[in-house]
Amino acid sequence: MTKSIINRRTFINTTAKVSLGLVVVPHFNILKSKPEMYDEVIGHGDFKYKVHKSWGDLDRTITPVKNCHEMVMDSKGRLIMVGDDTHNNILIYDKSGKLLDSWGIRYRGGHGLSLWNDGSEDFLFICDTKGESLIKTTTNGRELMIIGHPSEYGAYDKDAPFKPTESAIGPNGDIYLADGYGSNYILQFTKDGEFIRKIGEGRGTEQNQFQTAHGVCIDYRGKGEPTLLITSRAANCFKRFTLEGKYIEQIDLPGAFVCRPVIHNKNLYSGVCWSSEIDYVEGNKNTHPFNINPKSGFVTILDEKSKVVSNPGGTKPKYKKGKLQRMVQEQPIFHHCHDVCVDKDENLYVCQWNANKAYPVKLERV
Repeated sequence: MTKSIINRRTFINTTAKVSLGLVVVPHFNILKSKPEMYDEVIGHGDFKYKVHKSWGDLDRTITPVKNCHEMVMDSKGRLIMVGDDTHNNILIYDKSGKLLDSWGIRYRGGHGLSLWNDGSEDFLFICDTKGESLIKTTTNGRELMIIGHPSEYGAYDKDAPFKPTESAIGPNGDIYLADGYGSNYILQFTKDGEFIRKIGEGRGTEQNQFQTAHGVCIDYRGKGEPTLLITSRAANCFKRFTLEGKYIEQIDLPGAFVCRPVIHNKNLYSGVCWSSEIDYVEGNKNTHPFNINPKSGFVTILDEKSKVVSNPGGTKPKYKKGKLQRMVQEQPIFHHCHDVCVDKDENLYVCQWNANKAYPVKLERV
């Protein structure tokens, strides 16, 4: 396969080849163990953690990383990470930090990683921002489906920007694709890759618009139907929609440039890529996030009522008259938290962007 963006006919042909096992991403089994641990407790209330900074450290000559973008846990309890180093886009760890496997040599913009189980098998969905595509694979790297530029499906004009950052899989297998670095829509497809609809009204500040639609997840909490939680990162908030794309509410997180929402049990977790002492104003270079605290970041945790209960690495959450006050980095532990993975013991695994090629960090709940 030589093209990252393919039309529907090529997609069908590729899928047919893949079903015969003809398209496989090379992978390597590397067993290396490791690391020295560091003790430092961060967080607030009932959500405090011991920091293990070198948990994910590996031999850089064998398995280098540039940016550790996202991580998921599969049904076997393995921790699977995506990055943008094409020596090994995918790193697979056990919970001790031992590397079990690595693969992926062509995802130059390896950015988003979601896991879906169809009832019998785990599948990965990889967003490649530079390849401008979403790739469905097995957990050992066999490519099964590619969704390319939305113009191929009648959703965008051919020259419309498309750089997908995240995906989420609905209860019926529908794919929700966040075009966070492109045109800022959420694109809904069937599980077979047929386009259904665009959600939202693109980039902007209105109720149905997004300022960097960086992440998306399905929220099954509550008694009603599951909903979509969508990141509006530069607006410091999450927005909730129905699965059909109707706006419900906004969850404000002042000061926190959140990445994707991650649901575990009753709580919502998110990496905060950087924090700001002042509001971001589009078009004003003096308030652009990269010009504020370029090496800031922390983790934020919300309860089932969307109240922030802890900010590991950040300031203690404070509410005045029911309104959340601005949150910023307090301890210089992280550089640009890009994602959080939660295991069954509620330990956290933090991936960082632009963090001096740092491997994932483990936060052990205490």
